[in-house]
Amino acid sequence: MKKILNIILVASVLLVGSTCAMAKKTAETDLVAKKDKDVVIVKPEKVKVNHKKEAKKQKSNAKTKAKSSQEAEGMYETKFPAINSRIQYSDMNGEVSLTDCIKLAITHHPTIMSAISNAEIYKSKIGQAWSNYFPTISAGTSMSRNNMFMTMGGNFTRMIDQKYNLFYVPTMSADMLLFDFGKTKAQADYAKRTWESTRYDAETSIENVIYNVKVRYYNMVFAKLQKMVYENTVEDYELQLKQATAYYDIGKKAKIDVTYADYNLGKAKLNLIKAKNTEELASVQLANAVGIPELENVVLKDSLNENEYEVNFPDLIKIAEESRPSLLSAKKRMDAAELAVRSTKRAFTPNISGFGSYQHGGRQIYSDNGYQVGVQLNYSAFNLMLLKKQVDEANATYKKFVADYEQERQNVYLDVKSAYINLMNSYDSIAVSKLALQHAKEQQYQAFRRYQVGLGDAIEFKDSENIYLNAQLDYYSTLLQYNINAAELERVIGAPIRSSDKAL
Repeated sequence: MKKILNIILVASVLLVGSTCAMAKKTAETDLVAKKDKDVVIVKPEKVKVNHKKEAKKQKSNAKTKAKSSQEAEGMYETKFPAINSRIQYSDMNGEVSLTDCIKLAITHHPTIMSAISNAEIYKSKIGQAWSNYFPTISAGTSMSRNNMFMTMGGNFTRMIDQKYNLFYVPTMSADMLLFDFGKTKAQADYAKRTWESTRYDAETSIENVIYNVKVRYYNMVFAKLQKMVYENTVEDYELQLKQATAYYDIGKKAKIDVTYADYNLGKAKLNLIKAKNTEELASVQLANAVGIPELENVVLKDSLNENEYEVNFPDLIKIAEESRPSLLSAKKRMDAAELAVRSTKRAFTPNISGFGSYQHGGRQIYSDNGYQVGVQLNYSAFNLMLLKKQVDEANATYKKFVADYEQERQNVYLDVKSAYINLMNSYDSIAVSKLALQHAKEQQYQAFRRYQVGLGDAIEFKDSENIYLNAQLDYYSTLLQYNINAAELERVIGAPIRSSDKAL
């Protein structure tokens, strides 16, 4: 019995050892496989560059961009005739105004180029529709070799020449639509309305780009003002540190005033660093909004507008209904859908077309000739059930675009109303923030003078400095918002608004 137990114990130990070894080997195999999988490097595909072909492609792209830029200039100057958009970045010497940035964006931004090209696509469909009235010409030639199949016997069969017969038949034919009861005209009118809709979509893209340029330009101006505020704050704390150090040296102030002033100066310098970073980021965003990366390090000529805008809500609504591109685009889509209904109904009518063909050939190329001329009346794919359902589809589509136009009209009212309210709110806020700035400036001056003569303490000066700092930032932020709200109002009405000579 003891031997049996020993044998079982040895067998168990061997079994456990082999299992552990197999598990370890499996783990090592998985680890190696994982390592092999991790170190697999996909080599880049070697593509042979055809420099001649690439140069030709770049030349073609530049030509297309120039044409699209010219088209965008025309669309922009039609709505804003007071500004000539023809301008080159190389002529600016690193200084740009807001108007300069807008001009550059009109002719360089990819979004505008894409919208213009999209309109050109639909413009070509007008000619494609009218091409139904152009003749269709076909030409070809055929050669055939024939061996007569004989079914007769006797002496009569032997009298017939059983050689191969060769025939050469060059053929030219032409078909031309003469009249189709207005189907082609309806299709061309539909294509024209669709093209006009895409043109208004391109105008929407232009106005969105202009809005983004204005926002980025104003943000960069604000970033410069913010940096200036923090620079002034640093100067103030440097003066306080010098004053506190002088008072400490003569024993009039405690050491804590010097430490406190040094801490405030360090914090102000940190805020100044953040302000500089913000200005650099704003510069990059402006370059991106214009569509010219080289615009990153330019100097801005303009500042935030501090004059009052002349706006009246009823007039703004009227202007928006006449000028808002998205509304006009929806109107053109609705008109196109109505023409599609007319075009679909006319599919019930036949086509009257003329045709002709001429053949010249035979056993030799010039052995014989013939021609055929005629007029035909025909229906193509005359399926009453299909045509009825196509008319139903066109009617439903028209109703959809009517509803879309009404929705867009309501959106225009909402957008104009919201932009007008925001502009008025920012206008009212400017007077409040300006008054708060004046009070904060006076308080800061008094606190600094009190500290200079030894009547005030460091905490009083710091509080007044922070209040003055926040009041400056609040005022410039409110002024920034006023300018951005004005740009938003211009975008939603689709036309510029005028500013008066009255200061805010």
